[in-house]
Amino acid sequence: MPVTYRILGAPSLAVDLAGHGPFALFMHGIGGNRSNWRAQLPAFAPHFACAAWDARGYGGSEDYEGALAFDDFVDDVLRVLDHFGVERAHLVGLSMGGRIAMRTALRHPDRIATLTLLDTHEGFEAFTPEQRQAFVDSRRAPLLAGKEPADIADAVARSLVGPKATPAQLQQLVDSIAALHKASYIKSLQATVDQVVLGDISLIAAPAHFVVGADDRLTPPAMHHEMAAKMGGAPVSVLPDAGHLSNIENAEAFNQAAIEWLTPRASMGSTPGHWPI
Repeated sequence: MPVTYRILGAPSLAVDLAGHGPFALFMHGIGGNRSNWRAQLPAFAPHFACAAWDARGYGGSEDYEGALAFDDFVDDVLRVLDHFGVERAHLVGLSMGGRIAMRTALRHPDRIATLTLLDTHEGFEAFTPEQRQAFVDSRRAPLLAGKEPADIADAVARSLVGPKATPAQLQQLVDSIAALHKASYIKSLQATVDQVVLGDISLIAAPAHFVVGADDRLTPPAMHHEMAAKMGGAPVSVLPDAGHLSNIENAEAFNQAAIEWLTPRASMGSTPGHWPI
């Protein structure tokens, strides 16, 4: 069973940790929390020290004052690594978590061993202005009009999952969205849309593996092949029977593909230097 740690600071962060070995940090999407990785930690734990965080303003992590700059997430990644005494980490990021992972690899290449990037994109430059507006309006506008995350959870979840998602998988995503901290989620929406580009991802030195659901409508497979080409022809695993939440919708296929690629590269990362209380 994972042990929950609290990373002190402003804001404090909640992190679940399971297993032993090289450190791998799992980062959820903009509508998620650390529970989105509950099918991954047991599978990866025999090979890695697996940490799943709640990003600032999500789940068990604290809210914070002022606006959010996207690079605040990057600074938080370093806080987690430093807390566990990790020199170089494997990053596994879904959607917004994938963008955080790529941005961290660009800003701090010496701290990142590999990237496993799921159902993500390199910034809203890849979307038309109409797509950007639709993304924000479907989420932020109802909240600013007085609705709560629970009020939009079902509609947003259904827009993300593929047609073969089970009721249980859909409900897991609905629960994640319903649990969002409203003010912090609005800040995340603004910050992620404001950051039109992450930077030149061709400059990322860390080996990368892209994973995408075959039925992902928001960030489709073609988008991942384009990013992979910029990153030296990185491999792309397209998972059947999955939409934008491929690690939830087809957990078995994701775990197999990700572990097969990552395990031979495990030694590129560092094991935790200490296990704080």
